Amino acid sequence: MYMVDRQKYGRAIEDLENDMLKKRKDAFPSNMSDACKLLNGYRNKYGSRRHMSHVNVTWTQVPEDILQRYRDVVVAIDIMAINEIPFMVSISRHIHFGTAELIRNKTKKTLLTSMEQIVRAYHARGFRVTTVLADGGFECIRNGLADMGITLNVASRNEHVPEIERYIRTVKERVQAIAVLLPFAKYPPRLIAEMVYNVVFWLNSFPHNDGVHATISPRTLITGLAID
Repeated sequence: MYMVDRQKYGRAIEDLENDMLKKRKDAFPSNMSDACKLLNGYRNKYGSRRHMSHVNVTWTQVPEDILQRYRDVVVAIDIMAINEIPFMVSISRHIHFGTAELIRNKTKKTLLTSMEQIVRAYHARGFRVTTVLADGGFECIRNGLADMGITLNVASRNEHVPEIERYIRTVKERVQAIAVLLPFAKYPPRLIAEMVYNVVFWLNSFPHNDGVHATISPRTLITGLAID
């Protein structure tokens, strides 16, 4: 009995096994020398996975018709808390690209820094954020947004922005669905953050029913990346 290096011959072994199944053969070389000769032949015939080219996951540019119609973006923002852990959450109209960022506090500097990152993501793909919808808690960053050419539209007292409230509810429901499957009684902040990021990732990875394109996902539009 001998052992074959599967790391070295992994692809060749798979090809050989497939051929053996097709030809209904159950005999493998009885000694190591013959086995290596046979596997080297399969490596030369089919090549090695190491030499295979990587999948191109980059979407080169946003379709021009989408830019012409939806270049000006309206973004709704709010603070979401899970187990008293704050997240800066945003969702855009029409494009439906959502973001979530774990923040240390709710100070003006923190909120404005997070907002600048969101704006840069849209600008990098040819979009421009023109209006931000939020509640009264974001009044402190009005001047900072104005410096970026963005208008802040604050909801009335005791009212909220429907788009972001609905999005936060969806994120929380899906985070809870993940949490109930985990065998833990308590969840550390890092795990909660990663569950939120996972939910937002997959929400962005599929075209929205009311989105700007039937097959291009919000993530592809704003980051240029697509799932293979």
